[in-house]
Amino acid sequence: MAIQLFVPTFDVEGCLNEIRECLEKGWTGMGFKTIEFEEMWKDYTGLRNAHYLNSATVGLNLAFEIMKEEYEWFDDDEVITTPLTFVSTNHAILLAKLNPVFADIDDTLCLDPESVEKLITSKTRAILYVGMGGNTGEYIKIVKICEKYGLKLVLDAAHMAGTRLNGEIPGKEAEVVNYSFQAVKNLPTADSGMICFKRNDFDIIARKKAWLGISKDTYARTEPVGSYKWKYDVEYVGNKYHGNSIMAAIALTQLKRLDYDNAYRKQISQWYRDGLKAYGDKIKFIRIPYGCESSCHLFQIMVEDRDGLMEYLNKHDIFPGVHYVENTQYKMYSYAEGTCPKASYASDHILTLPIHMRLKYEDIQMVIKRIVEFISN
Repeated sequence: MAIQLFVPTFDVEGCLNEIRECLEKGWTGMGFKTIEFEEMWKDYTGLRNAHYLNSATVGLNLAFEIMKEEYEWFDDDEVITTPLTFVSTNHAILLAKLNPVFADIDDTLCLDPESVEKLITSKTRAILYVGMGGNTGEYIKIVKICEKYGLKLVLDAAHMAGTRLNGEIPGKEAEVVNYSFQAVKNLPTADSGMICFKRNDFDIIARKKAWLGISKDTYARTEPVGSYKWKYDVEYVGNKYHGNSIMAAIALTQLKRLDYDNAYRKQISQWYRDGLKAYGDKIKFIRIPYGCESSCHLFQIMVEDRDGLMEYLNKHDIFPGVHYVENTQYKMYSYAEGTCPKASYASDHILTLPIHMRLKYEDIQMVIKRIVEFISN
C-alpha cells in the first residue's frame, strides 16, 4: 500500500453528531457552532479574540487590509517576510498594496532575526513570521525586534495548531495570529481558519468585513424566540469570508483530539530522527529550538539530491512533498531573486516526509529503509 504524505484522520462519529445537531436545528451557516468553536479556541490558546473564517488565506488578507486602514499605512510601505512559505502568505501583502521585503531564514526554516533587522527602514511597518512546520524558530527574538522598532507582528500560524513555546501557546505578543484548519492540517476540516487580533476593536472590524461589511450578522439578528431583526447598516466594502457551522462542527470535534494527535506526530518525528541520525553527513535535520514543543505538522530533512530521492521513493510507492518553493522564484516576487541564499538552498534540497495519524511504526521504518538505500548508493 502506498505511503502518502498527508492523510487526515477524523473522529467520524463525533463529527457526524455535531453536524447532525446543525441539521436538526436548521442552522448550518455562520453562528451557532462557529461561535461555540471561537470560544473553545480562545480557551485553548489563551488568545483574547478569535473569529472563524472560511480559510486561513482570507484571514491574512483581512489582517493586512485592516491594519493598513486603521494604522494609516501607505501603498508600498514595507512588510518584512520570509520567502520560504506557501504563496498565500506573501500574496496577502501584495493584495493590500504593500511591499514584501524578503529576509533570509536560519536552520529552523523560520526568519533569521539578524537578516530581518538589517532590512528595517523608515518604511517598514510589520514583520510577517511563519512558524514553518509548527516550529517556533527564533520567535522571541523577532518579538523583541518588533518592540525595539515599533513594528507590528503578524504570526502566520497555519502550521502551529497546538504548538507551544515554554509551555504556552505563542501569539499573545503579536498584533494578529492566523490559523489554518485546512483539509490536511493538524486540526483538519474541509477548509477553514481563525483570525485572532490582539485588539478588540480590530476583531469587531474583522467580523463586519468578513460578512460583506454588514454591521450585524444574521445569527446576531435572530432573537432567541425566533423573530428576525432585518435592519442593518453596511459599514465597509467587505467580502464573504466567514466560516459556517458545518465546518465548525468538525473543528469542535477535532479540537478535542488535537494534543493527542500532535503527540503521535512527535513520536513519528522521533522515529525518523532515530532511524536517520547515523547518516548525519548526508542528511540534515531541521533545528527545533529549546522550549519549542512543535505541532510537528511537517517533518523535513535536507539532502543533496532531493529530486533524485523523491523519484526513488515514488518508485517504491512513497510520496513525500516539498514545503516550499522559495517565493522569489515566482514572477511577482522575482525582484528579490538571489537575495536569500539560505532559503534558496533549502528550497532546492528540502524534503517533507510522510507524517499523519494513519502511519504505523512499520511504515516509518520502510520510509527510512528506502532513504538509506538511496543515500548509501
